[in-house]
Amino acid sequence: MKNILILLLFFFIVGCGTRNEPLSSTIETINGNSITLTDGQLKSSDIVLGNLEQKNISRLIKVSGKIDVPPQNLVSVSIPLGGYLKSTKLLPGMHLSKGETIATLEDQQYIQIQQDYLTTKSKAEMAEAEYLRQKELNESKASSDKVFQQAKTEYTFLKITLNALAEKLKLINIDPQNLTTDNISKDINIYAPFDGFVSKVNVNIGKYVTPSDVLFELVNPKDIHLNLHVFEKDLIQLSVGQKLMAYTNSNPENKHKCEIILISKDIGPEGTAEVHCHFEDYDKNLLPGMYMNADIEINNNKTYAVPEEALVSFEGKNYLFIITGKNQFTMAEAETGEKENYWIEIRNNTMFQNKQIVIHNAYILLMGMKNKGEE
Repeated sequence: MKNILILLLFFFIVGCGTRNEPLSSTIETINGNSITLTDGQLKSSDIVLGNLEQKNISRLIKVSGKIDVPPQNLVSVSIPLGGYLKSTKLLPGMHLSKGETIATLEDQQYIQIQQDYLTTKSKAEMAEAEYLRQKELNESKASSDKVFQQAKTEYTFLKITLNALAEKLKLINIDPQNLTTDNISKDINIYAPFDGFVSKVNVNIGKYVTPSDVLFELVNPKDIHLNLHVFEKDLIQLSVGQKLMAYTNSNPENKHKCEIILISKDIGPEGTAEVHCHFEDYDKNLLPGMYMNADIEINNNKTYAVPEEALVSFEGKNYLFIITGKNQFTMAEAETGEKENYWIEIRNNTMFQNKQIVIHNAYILLMGMKNKGEE
């Protein structure tokens, strides 16, 4: 009884001129997917026919990846001469300023190097004076060549030793020009080489570290980038300089603008290639290794499409009605794609090309067809 009432409502909508005809003689179904209207019903139904049209519809490529840092921007901090870690305040994620003290170490060998440098410096000054004196005497033939050569060799040797010790002091961040007998220290400082943040802390207070130990890993955020994995079929749509929006799973509303700076030509075993992107505005909360998603908008994607109202939905699928005979409409499944400005992409468009389809009032046909099938 319910189906009969709905069917009566359908014919009231599509036209009053057929009310006197028996319902069974005015509508037919074929295999449950087709419907045939009378001339009067078709005329009064306001059904509009059309064809697939080519439209430029933007689409989004959804990809994922993680934040990465190029090797030149990821710095492992170690100390060329071993020592005990006396103090540090670093924690992963902490921001650093260039020149800031990030750790202090102590060891007796630091004292020994400073002592050796100052002692050698004093000897070198004496050797230089003796060398200059012997040179002057040798020029006036008041001193033998042998004595002059000995003075020159001694001075050269001490000068080499002094320069070598000066370089060792620089390795442990002690300025040899400012070192005096009054400021010898058992402590040395390690300074931040740039403005950035801490990625890893591998040591604790009191630990003895060797030259091969990595104390900290620091990140220079100036070139931090997003490394995305894009499928081969989508690579042709991308170009260097293209914009995209990236976001994390934990905070998808917070969008980060990025720009593609490099597209890899190497396709991996999973059929993807790496696409490197630069953050336009760096956020200090974005850390290396963090996973992110990204939406890449592809413009001018010319494809076949229909107006949104041409599609009907039934049991979770989308359909279009096509003309298959006189006043006969058949429902065919449509695979839909991107949507823009009330137009929807039809991906299986080959089965609808060069065919007339219903682009307006398609739901009237669906209502009539399904209720006729339930009688």
